[in-house]
Amino acid sequence: MSPPSLPDGLTRRPATDSAADMALLCHLYATTRAEELAMVPWSDEQKDLFVRQQFHAQHTYYHQTWPDAAYDIVELCGQPIGRIYVDLPSDGIQLMEITLLPELRGRGLGTALIQQVLTLADTRQQPVSLFVEAHNPAQRLYARLGFVFTEDHGVYQLLTRPAQTPPSPAA
Repeated sequence: MSPPSLPDGLTRRPATDSAADMALLCHLYATTRAEELAMVPWSDEQKDLFVRQQFHAQHTYYHQTWPDAAYDIVELCGQPIGRIYVDLPSDGIQLMEITLLPELRGRGLGTALIQQVLTLADTRQQPVSLFVEAHNPAQRLYARLGFVFTEDHGVYQLLTRPAQTPPSPAA
């Protein structure tokens, strides 16, 4: 069973260490921190330095901790619009990260990307887990897709979508 196709023009490709990909990934990371950084009295230069340092720390941690994960750039009609990081250990799937540009959120693109991961999990009859901040509005999306609260990790909550049996092909 192959993963479901993505909406027209939505594709994934491996991220590279190119300057363009790294700049995009850092920018995407910055969009996830914009709300909290709006509350601090730092200059734009200080905020930029902080974001670059934090992105570098996250990027290094992810690659050291999950060296075999898929680190993909999401593109729409050939234009980079997001990132999705997925680890595929033998006992389950971890959706490590999914971030789309703010102006493209809420259009079903993230749902389609996650559903592709869920279909793979169903094929493997494995659970999917992810960590999310307790106040993140994406919690509603995860609940609609079958994720349930599993553990409290302070700022983050572990959500799991239990293993599913894939539907039988029509006879």
